Amino acid sequence: ARRSGVRVVLVTGRRHPAARRIVEQLGFGLDLDLVLHNGALIIENGEVLRCLPLARALALRAVAIGRACAADPVLHCGHRGEGKLMIEGIEPSNTLLVYYLDRSHPDVISVPVLDDALAEDPIQVMFGGGIEAMARLRARLEEEMAGEVRIDRTNYPANGVQILDVLQAGVGKAEALSFLQRRWRVGAEETLAIGDNWNDHEMLESAGLGLVMGNADPEMLRLGFPVLPTNDEDGVAVAIEREILKYR
Repeated sequence: ARRSGVRVVLVTGRRHPAARRIVEQLGFGLDLDLVLHNGALIIENGEVLRCLPLARALALRAVAIGRACAADPVLHCGHRGEGKLMIEGIEPSNTLLVYYLDRSHPDVISVPVLDDALAEDPIQVMFGGGIEAMARLRARLEEEMAGEVRIDRTNYPANGVQILDVLQAGVGKAEALSFLQRRWRVGAEETLAIGDNWNDHEMLESAGLGLVMGNADPEMLRLGFPVLPTNDEDGVAVAIEREILKYR
């Protein structure tokens, strides 16, 4: 697809170090462009093109709401794509975040108090845990911070867990896609987007063709997007062969 002139972008909620490992597994160099943190950070040709961090005051308000709901906050920091994760400490019972942070070393920074240690605007505030607990937290965040921030959710119903990301208002995968379309002079009708979770929803709607993976949250499979095979069945490759290479 790239050889035929298609611009390929990895669009993800992941931070830069985690996404870069995927790029390396795919065999690409620095020329694979990245949309990270659900659109808050864009890297083009290996360099940061745009960073839209969350204001420190808003981040600490979200942290306080999380604490009130017994949720563990994780601050994603680093405007140059450093991918640092700042925590106060995670409850051992929060197995989702324990697992996530264990896989994120050496980028984890543990501090006594986040409010004192946070010196710059973070890129996002992240929470993770059981679906019901995260639903309650999301409702509280929306009640107290509506319009001031964006709240993205990523569901993993098979595991009974959910991730919440608190970002600058207006940030999102769809907005980042629109930004790149204008920059590269590519029309929405010329854009194919593939996703598997709720942080992809607006992007799939705004693309000329939005496709959902077969292993997506079952509720997403009922939204009416064409459904691809699962990850294990090479769904992305099927989309590229069926929707792109047939025209080349």
